[in-house]
Amino acid sequence: MRKNIVQMEERIGQIKLELQGIGPMRPGSLTHQYQKPKEKKGGYYQISYTHQMKSRTEYVRKEMVKLLETQIATFRRFKSLTQEWIDLAIQHSKLSMELAKNRSKKLP
Repeated sequence: MRKNIVQMEERIGQIKLELQGIGPMRPGSLTHQYQKPKEKKGGYYQISYTHQMKSRTEYVRKEMVKLLETQIATFRRFKSLTQEWIDLAIQHSKLSMELAKNRSKKLP
């Protein structure tokens, strides 16, 4: 059990280091839309996201698509890392409480 706690602490440390290197990011989904979908004419890009519990959609210039794709991928990585950190923190807390409980049972 203690070995698991040490491994969790090491992974949390790695996650923290990786989060320090996270660059510009942006939530959302980037899609390519058409003004006339049947003829596939009038194509444009838009980003859709939710921020502060409000759904938003913005038009995106073609020359900004690559930048936004990178920022969206970075945001997904950020979310993945923070979710892993939270999962590990919960497991760590449960194991720590279990160890403390077992220690208190062994005391006279």
